[in-house]
Amino acid sequence: MSTDTRAAITIDRHSASGKDVRTTKSTAGDKVVGGISHVVMVIWSLIVILPMLWTLIGSFKTTKEIFKSPFGLPANWNFDNYVSAWVDNNFGGMFLNTVIVVGVSLVLVMVLGAMCAYVLARFSLPGSKVIYYLMLAGLTFPVFLAIVPLFMILQNMQLLNTLAGLIVTYVAFALPFTVFFLFSFFKSLPYEIQEAAYVDGASEWRTFFQVMLPMAKPGMAAVAIMNFLGLWNQFLLPISLNADKDNYVLSQGMAAYASSAGYALDFGQMFAAVMITIIPVLIVYILFQRQLQGSVSQGTSK
Repeated sequence: MSTDTRAAITIDRHSASGKDVRTTKSTAGDKVVGGISHVVMVIWSLIVILPMLWTLIGSFKTTKEIFKSPFGLPANWNFDNYVSAWVDNNFGGMFLNTVIVVGVSLVLVMVLGAMCAYVLARFSLPGSKVIYYLMLAGLTFPVFLAIVPLFMILQNMQLLNTLAGLIVTYVAFALPFTVFFLFSFFKSLPYEIQEAAYVDGASEWRTFFQVMLPMAKPGMAAVAIMNFLGLWNQFLLPISLNADKDNYVLSQGMAAYASSAGYALDFGQMFAAVMITIIPVLIVYILFQRQLQGSVSQGTSK
């Protein structure tokens, strides 16, 4: 132990329990690193929050107000832009399509991914390692390289330009990450509990759904949130595989609205459409951020 380290450690001999208690004192280097970290966090928070706050305020303005006073408050606080974007520009229908596609895809990918990760982590089957490494290879494969094959496959299956086609594609897109993330959680669960379930007469299905799956709840919560964020903000897949305007999702609807309006774009309505797109993501993250933090900390401790 170096002299600086020994100097940073003192012994409190007046503790309530009567025992020596070691306490640590922050050194000058620790304070400098902590101060720099806080400054960087504040700057990063401002970079993220200020544009979002500007967009929120702009969603209540008219286009003239936005150009006349970009950083000023709106003259009238009303929801006309939100109503126009929701009804006139069909963002209500696109929102419903997005909820259907992302919701069904998320349920399917979580169930299938958890089952696949459980089998690969808990059972020694012929070819299980090959399947696992193929899943890992799927994480490294760029999505844009698969657009043309996906287009041909969905066309042959008569799923092109349909919500069902997007759901199948989303599930295939998110499955490798889900299996990779949950594999370590199922691998770390004690085998004694699984064997005790077998002794009590539980079948494989009951052991998985009633015993092992609840124990992997932290990992399930984390990967579900990350999958939701990734699928909700997906742009390349729907813009390439879904040309039917009735089946547009929010991400491609935003791009279509901005490009079709050109110089006549109503910026107030566009900002309102942006807020309609990002508010569900913010709500999900705020509600489940504790589960995400807890699951990550448990995963690292294991």
